[in-house]
Amino acid sequence: MKKVIKNGTIVTAVDTYQADILIDGEKIVQIGAELLTNGAEIIDAEGKYVFPGGVDPHTHLDMPFNSTVTDDDWESGTMAAAFGGTTTILDFCLTTGDDTLKKAVQRWHGKAEGKAVIDYGFHLMLANVDEQVMSELPTVLNEEGITSIKIFMAYAREFQADDRTLFRTFKLAKDEGALVMVHCENGSVIDELVTQALAKGQTEPIYHALTRPPEVEGEATHRAIELANVAGSQLYVVHVTCAEAVQEITEARAKGYKVWGETCPQYLVLDQSYLEKPDFEGAKYVWSPPLREKSHQDVLWNALKSGALQTLGSDQCSFNFNGKKQLGRDDFSKIPNGGPFIEDRFSILFSEGVAKGKLTVNQFVDIVSTQPAKLFGMFPYKGTIAVGSDADIVIFDPNVTRTLSAQTHHMNVDYSAFEGMEISGEPVSVLCRGNFVIKDKQFVGVPGSGKYLKRQKFNHDVIQTASVAKI
Repeated sequence: MKKVIKNGTIVTAVDTYQADILIDGEKIVQIGAELLTNGAEIIDAEGKYVFPGGVDPHTHLDMPFNSTVTDDDWESGTMAAAFGGTTTILDFCLTTGDDTLKKAVQRWHGKAEGKAVIDYGFHLMLANVDEQVMSELPTVLNEEGITSIKIFMAYAREFQADDRTLFRTFKLAKDEGALVMVHCENGSVIDELVTQALAKGQTEPIYHALTRPPEVEGEATHRAIELANVAGSQLYVVHVTCAEAVQEITEARAKGYKVWGETCPQYLVLDQSYLEKPDFEGAKYVWSPPLREKSHQDVLWNALKSGALQTLGSDQCSFNFNGKKQLGRDDFSKIPNGGPFIEDRFSILFSEGVAKGKLTVNQFVDIVSTQPAKLFGMFPYKGTIAVGSDADIVIFDPNVTRTLSAQTHHMNVDYSAFEGMEISGEPVSVLCRGNFVIKDKQFVGVPGSGKYLKRQKFNHDVIQTASVAKI
């Protein structure tokens, strides 16, 4: 059935205007004034913004980590994402030493199929780039339409890659048209700092932050940037938290390096003091890189406004407090790293950015939707509202004030990282490829209806152009 969205204010990364949107099947087929409805379903967006669906470039659903598994799987995680205004996610497919890459990707397909309620794609995480991986990777990237590779410079026991592996990955990515995503922390130095802290009996959650100081993030960011430049390749720095890393990215971009940066909502509104909460409550706020002192927040907001950072990922990686977070009660290094953010990413950026005058509404759309779609090979089908684009649309009420809480969120986790925070704005209805997933704040989607996305190769020219769709 055709649908017409009427009376709303359409917002893209470059325009704000009033018009009707005609949806036929999965696509936007016409945008204009007073479109003929011809029996189509009418969606009244009076007094509301009409945004392109959010694109979350950084999630970890049903992911094994620290001898446990994240508590949101592909059904609860994508449902929560939809409630929050996100219609596309990119999740990290983990590879292990005894896997072929193809087997790892098949395992991730198995996690998502029959569960995802919105569209999705995969990044491929590599811990080792040996001859087998080098020979297999081009085929997997091309066959699966995966155009992004993740490398960790931290987590020595699980994922950490050495500089040679990182450099080889950059070279291969340049040849294959892939974007390399790097977790930038100096894992070897962190491990030494952790060992020293535990030897002194420093076991509380706050030492998670104190053993991962911003300097080790800044140093690793600098190293990744220079290795990418030597390789002539492209780099996307994930979850930037601090002034030190922002400075490295800003200086590299000024030199013309192909470097982009992402931050996350938790770093924009929470600070290191949360890890000092009594009765082990600080464990709720253990993730990596850690929360920083409050002064770093203004640096991150200014970087988003100036374009030094381009995207906002959730880094969704949820572990229940009563149970899994307790694994580190006597040793902060055993607390599973991660938190629940997928549902609140979109609204926090609007409330704390647009409603408080730190970002324009067009910058909001660019950060939360358009830039990630461009960087990861999905624009203009995703990330904008244009004729020919997928009908991924969020009808958003900017005038609602609400309080974030574990009592009302839809993530499968027993706490909210933003408990008690009052925010402005709320997604009312969310469509993915023309079908309601959320309608009048109620879930009406179908598990398994989400579509796997084979993405286009990294294209620097697309990223550099204005965010106007041409299909």
